[in-house]
Amino acid sequence: MTEYWCGSIDDGGVLVPCVGSAVELLARVESLKTNMQTFRPLTADLIEGSGIFPDRAEYLRRLREVTILQVQGVIEAAASGKDAELLQMVRMLDQMDEVINLLSERLVEWYQVTNPAFSQKGRQGSVKRVLPKIKRSRSRPLRGMADELEGLIAARTSLAADVSRLAAQVIPNTSELVGGLVAARVMARAGGLEKLARMPGSSVQVIGAEAALFSHIRGNSPSPKHGIIFQHRRVHNAPREIRGRVARVLAAKLAIAARIDFYRGEADPGFLSSAQALIDGVTGRGTE
Repeated sequence: MTEYWCGSIDDGGVLVPCVGSAVELLARVESLKTNMQTFRPLTADLIEGSGIFPDRAEYLRRLREVTILQVQGVIEAAASGKDAELLQMVRMLDQMDEVINLLSERLVEWYQVTNPAFSQKGRQGSVKRVLPKIKRSRSRPLRGMADELEGLIAARTSLAADVSRLAAQVIPNTSELVGGLVAARVMARAGGLEKLARMPGSSVQVIGAEAALFSHIRGNSPSPKHGIIFQHRRVHNAPREIRGRVARVLAAKLAIAARIDFYRGEADPGFLSSAQALIDGVTGRGTE
């Protein structure tokens, strides 16, 4: 007997209806296990001959009701996940970084117009070092924008601290390995904790380096050795000749840590101790 969302095909080839509300039909849909090798889609003749629906329009209307309910459930589940707020915070943080960088460049160019003596050398370094000079400018609008940018930078710093604190609660093992901010960014780029937990270490290693990876696949460049995890001190402080090996080992442990975070949701001291020892060992010996 072949099962469909609205009924079943019996041995005589007749569609036996499954009567119920949209909620009951959705429960039926979620319980179905379809063998796609033997599955045959419903035909218009079967639908019309079943007596369930008077016409195709009614069939599509009921099907739409069920699918909308299903999508609502998926959205609610995604929004209620323990990593949902952390994902939004990380995305906000990344967008704040983009805005701050853009506004900083524009503000410095504006200041250079009001103060031609401001050299190219003076533009180098952090914008925080330039802001005090800009705030002493004779231009009132420029000073006002400098104050706004300074406030935005302070808000960004506060949000980064909040991300680290929440990451330590939501993904404790991953955070312990690479720090809350890097762990949260890796998770966000992966699309969430569940997706990160299903990734192999090789995929975790190059999260954030997709452009370089695709360029390598096209045959125009060497394969990337690291993505976002390069931000962690163990990777970017490692000697160049072993940096790729450090990234591989760290990514492999991050993949395991993500699974522990997803399925258990609490720190595993034994795993963390052995992982830290292995990573420290790699940074202190061998070549890539």
